[in-house]
Amino acid sequence: MTLYEELQARGLVAQITDNEIIDLINNGKATFYIGFDCTADSLTAGHFMALTLMKRLQMAGNKPIALIGGGTTMIGDPSGRTDMRKMLTKEDIAHNAACFKKQMEKFIDFSEGKALMLNNADWLLNLNYVELLRDVGACFSVNNMLRAKRYEQRMEKGLSFLEFNYMIMQSYDFYYMFQHYGCNMQFGGDDQWSNMLGGTELIRRKLGKDAYAMTITLLTDSQGKKMGKTAGNAVWLDPNKTSPFEFYQYWRNVGDADVMKCIRMLTFLPLEQIDEMSTWKDQRLNEAKEILAYELTKMVHGEEEAEKAQNAARALFSGAADTEHMPSTQLTEADLTDGSIGILTLMVKAGLAASNGEARRLVVQGGVLVDGEKVAAPTVSFTADQLKNGIVIKKGKKIYHKVTL
Repeated sequence: MTLYEELQARGLVAQITDNEIIDLINNGKATFYIGFDCTADSLTAGHFMALTLMKRLQMAGNKPIALIGGGTTMIGDPSGRTDMRKMLTKEDIAHNAACFKKQMEKFIDFSEGKALMLNNADWLLNLNYVELLRDVGACFSVNNMLRAKRYEQRMEKGLSFLEFNYMIMQSYDFYYMFQHYGCNMQFGGDDQWSNMLGGTELIRRKLGKDAYAMTITLLTDSQGKKMGKTAGNAVWLDPNKTSPFEFYQYWRNVGDADVMKCIRMLTFLPLEQIDEMSTWKDQRLNEAKEILAYELTKMVHGEEEAEKAQNAARALFSGAADTEHMPSTQLTEADLTDGSIGILTLMVKAGLAASNGEARRLVVQGGVLVDGEKVAAPTVSFTADQLKNGIVIKKGKKIYHKVTL
């Protein structure tokens, strides 16, 4: 099986600009890039598709360029958004870029000649706006840009001219790296298609040469929602933001309808093994979820942390009291009122509910247990003495959290 055939079999290929791509990646002749705008100080589970794709392509002899969007982050990509992104300072962006590199090195070999990490701030921030307009502005049709889905959904609420420039900037990145680094291919999520076509067209019109683009299928659940968030919050690759146990639990708790798709798209297990697993049903689906959670946690946090997370999760499931690797919250005396704290406030502080109202609903519905006992009412509170020994809050069937004082 060729690399391209494997990507297809794993359900990763969404669109390609040209069949020439197939020969390039199969023969290890692609120098390709994927862009990462550094809007936070950690990558998320949502970046998994891109990171694992880069690893697959590199293993086949192709050369990845991880492009940090130090310049484009200052504008903000309007894709998939109904509002404008928060503006970051240069210092914030530089810090975030350094955090990204540390995490990417777990997936990509950046040793001499194997891969590059570039920052588009190095060329975008030095551009003269008038010169840019004269140089590349004539290559873009406003009519075509407005037809792009990425802009279409923003037109009703308003699209700023700042964001309208994003397509030109991303296209310029491809054009610049084609000339200076021999980058002949771009990969990205399926929502990036119009931007990527902008880059291939700019190279064709300015240089008279061919460049290629391929989009990968976005990771969505069976309801069509993007995966990589829990309780509305991102699942981070940084262990200080999402602990290895929480990370493991996120993947352990994916829906039955989604587990095999995630294994196929995200892990490096052989397709023959995955095909055999796809016949599993009922209780064996839990075994598949454990395999998924273990493989991904091992990739991000290492084998030792994956073992710890798996053992802790199994202990909790069996009713054992091993809470060493459970996500936890440490309270202080200042968090207490008259020596105690109510269950609603406690759940909000532990990140188990977004508000007292949400916490109240969970308690009333019988979905909250403390140390194995159902919380009888939303007025229940806990004393300093109880908290000093530590309590374990269970939300729903699968979420555990330890709270200590």
